[in-house]
Amino acid sequence: MARGLFGIQTYDVNLCHHASLSLHSSWNFLVLACLEGDSDLQFLLLGGKLVKVRSKSWKHGRYFKLEEDCQTFSHESKKAFKQNHTCECNLFSIDDIESVRKGRHSEGLKKYTDASVEDLCFSIIFKGRKKNLDLMAESPEDVNKWVSSLEKIINNMHNLSNQKKSEHWIFSCIRKADKNGDNMMTLKEVKHFLRQINVEVDDSYAADLFKKCDTSNSDTLEGEEIKQFYEMLTRREEIDIIYGKYAQTEGQMSDRDLLNFLLNEQREQATAEDAHRLIEKYEVDKTAKQNNCMTKDGFLMYLQQDDGCILNPAHRSVYQDMNQPLNHYYISSSHNTYLMADQLKGPSSTEAYIKALMKSCRCVELDCWDGANGEPVIYHGHTLTSKVLFKDVIKAIKDYAFKTSQYPVILSLENHCTVEQQKLMARHLVFFLGDALVKKPLGDTMPTNFPSPEALKGKFLIKGKRLNKLDSIFTNNNVIEDGTVSEEDEAAECKENSQKEKPKKSNIKLDKELSDIVIYCKSVHFNSFEHARENQAFYEMSSFKESKAFNLAETSATAFMHHNMDKLSRIYPAGSRTDSSNYNPVPMWNVGCQIVALNFQTNSKEMHLNQGRFLMNGFCGYILKPEFQRNLSSQFNPNALTEGSWLKKKIFHVISAQQLPKINKEKQKSIVDPLVKVEIHGVQADNASKETHHIENNGFNPMWNKKFQFDISVPELALVRFLLEDHDTASQNDFIGQYCLPLTSVQNGYRHVPVLNKRGDNISSASLFVHLMLLDAP
Repeated sequence: MARGLFGIQTYDVNLCHHASLSLHSSWNFLVLACLEGDSDLQFLLLGGKLVKVRSKSWKHGRYFKLEEDCQTFSHESKKAFKQNHTCECNLFSIDDIESVRKGRHSEGLKKYTDASVEDLCFSIIFKGRKKNLDLMAESPEDVNKWVSSLEKIINNMHNLSNQKKSEHWIFSCIRKADKNGDNMMTLKEVKHFLRQINVEVDDSYAADLFKKCDTSNSDTLEGEEIKQFYEMLTRREEIDIIYGKYAQTEGQMSDRDLLNFLLNEQREQATAEDAHRLIEKYEVDKTAKQNNCMTKDGFLMYLQQDDGCILNPAHRSVYQDMNQPLNHYYISSSHNTYLMADQLKGPSSTEAYIKALMKSCRCVELDCWDGANGEPVIYHGHTLTSKVLFKDVIKAIKDYAFKTSQYPVILSLENHCTVEQQKLMARHLVFFLGDALVKKPLGDTMPTNFPSPEALKGKFLIKGKRLNKLDSIFTNNNVIEDGTVSEEDEAAECKENSQKEKPKKSNIKLDKELSDIVIYCKSVHFNSFEHARENQAFYEMSSFKESKAFNLAETSATAFMHHNMDKLSRIYPAGSRTDSSNYNPVPMWNVGCQIVALNFQTNSKEMHLNQGRFLMNGFCGYILKPEFQRNLSSQFNPNALTEGSWLKKKIFHVISAQQLPKINKEKQKSIVDPLVKVEIHGVQADNASKETHHIENNGFNPMWNKKFQFDISVPELALVRFLLEDHDTASQNDFIGQYCLPLTSVQNGYRHVPVLNKRGDNISSASLFVHLMLLDAP
């Protein structure tokens, strides 16, 4: 039975060779080893002066440098107070950086600097809602040096193996525990270190561990003694057991032994060549590698990398058929994309679009209103949310749409503008998006179905109102002037929410130029599935508010699914969700809805499920729906399962253990009492949740040895979510981390599970170790 894997076992050659290093230098050895002698690293360690930009009048010099830990950046300023100088120092971690942008590519730099200094500017973009750091250097050469050096060390950190990241974390905790910086650890500092790594032990255990390692009887640990302390602390008994069971060749795992492990435990269709590949890839001992053997260190390295991850490595790249019609895919979609926070008074920003697109969101929303000086703006109308220029949003979308995925992006327009400003909207779209904007159907004849994501690679589609049918393009019957159309359903609902009496749905004047670039996504009002089937063309699509959509999914699930076999459907959150909360997207996917729009700015369970749904297929933002949601003969009903191709019963076993970070960094003595919940999200019959008991005062290497079994009927629609919480008897449990993925992407056997924070970013030092068996039910 599997037990906890923390996976911080280190390469003995590294620690033995560097045992004489000080505490302050040994823990950053991992970064230095990869970039030893690198001029970019030396440049950052030396640092230099940059101008920090906050407004037109606030532009001040700061001295920026990378600290010795190779993980923390500082920027300082000297403030005169009478005749004394005090130093104001701000710190941020390399792990907090999302990206570095060269040029005036942030809202702040565009607003507060002149275009003439474009090549002197760059920005550091942080994860989450932390404000960007806008900077100016003295020369373009300095900008290039800062940007390239920062990108190199960021990439180096990202590319460290899980094992090395864990070592990095351990040594950073050792450094913090060495309060007086003498490169030795007293018993008191050892106790402080144990609290840093999230484990509470009684004084006698700490003293006993200390005494065993203090071979010099000096009442301190240093050099080799610290190495011994580290090895005793991180020894993993469960890995010893698993490795020992299969290492049948003079105490090591031969290629044949490894193949037996892959076949019997991992349930892989492996060959001798696969075993050789893994030894070549992960073994760290040259002699063992030459003998086609894998040591315990190499085995541990394998378990902690992509080959040993719960997510099937083949699903990390695009592997699905991308030549099906567009409506045969789930499409990662955002609601009110411009908002950074709530729906009433939060800021609107181009950054919100960039962040969504960089998460492979493929459908973004633009809420367009008349702005000052004739320029249309985007904001949440009739609220106090701030405004951003329409053209600035289009520029940002153009620049970042295809950074993480080449597949098409849909711009969903909610148009409240006058005809004059609509004309400018259309011209901005055509000018900035250029040939990437789909302005007519693909091919020379009137289409009868959607093109595929593959055919639309690198293209933008406009979703909005259109004055006439699409076939008018081919019949020379196109309108030559503006006309009137009904307003968007979502716009009508927003108006309804802001007024006491239900208003009559109004019409708006639509500009011909804007109408003409709506090709495959023409917005129409939904009446009924029968009306849509008889009267609507394939490219005419409806938006459903969540209450309407959930009602249809419950009462007319099969009809809804058949509707989505021919047309696109967009679902959006209720207008009453002023806090930008989200609805559960799973029931919408269960009936084949493609554009299930969520508030991407809200870190929530619903967004975790969305991230899990789109994790596979290269995280490209498009997931091919199951065959039974694409075949017109299908009678699948997620609410009342009957016999059919969708019914593939599986049994899912989970045995878990976890090493966790502290969640309350302000309270030094705070230790987590962790537990794990395993959730299944899919059709109603498959939804389930089970949890382990909590373990008191141990977030470092808790072991639950808990076995779960889930009976699953429709695995192709099921998501698995691992939720990690800090148990609290007096109040609601605190969130620690989570990970979600499709059940069809799960690998059998002993696997590590990454742990993500609320934002969906990886917690590099933490991982869950599980044993999984996804078996056909009898």
